[in-house]
Amino acid sequence: MLPKDYQTEPGFDPAEDHIGPFYFRTSNGSMECAFYTEVKHCNTNGTVHGGVLMTFADYALCMAATNGYDAESCVTVSFSSEFLAGAELGKVVSCIPKVNRVTGSMVFVTGEVRCQGEICLTFSAVVKRIRS
Repeated sequence: MLPKDYQTEPGFDPAEDHIGPFYFRTSNGSMECAFYTEVKHCNTNGTVHGGVLMTFADYALCMAATNGYDAESCVTVSFSSEFLAGAELGKVVSCIPKVNRVTGSMVFVTGEVRCQGEICLTFSAVVKRIRS
């Protein structure tokens, strides 16, 4: 299971609630995101579905791009990913996304999604900032 200092915000994003739950915490100035894999996350092969991993990556990068939606939200403009390994049922999947650049309206983010320390997906994305 996840460490107790992770939190979630049910009701904020219905799609993420349905697919997740996904969790976050801030540690050493970085946004860390994670979820515990359940049967509902798996494909017919018994591993976590690629679409779930991509949705989780999008959750993580948006959390980092907006500092946890502190003062603004965002929409994903571009998303690219590569699958490197599968994620197993009953394990914790995690991500520490990296904000590479912030402009007036865009944020550029990269990251690695890991399961038990092994990289299973890499991604890069651009999001448009939406000020509240």
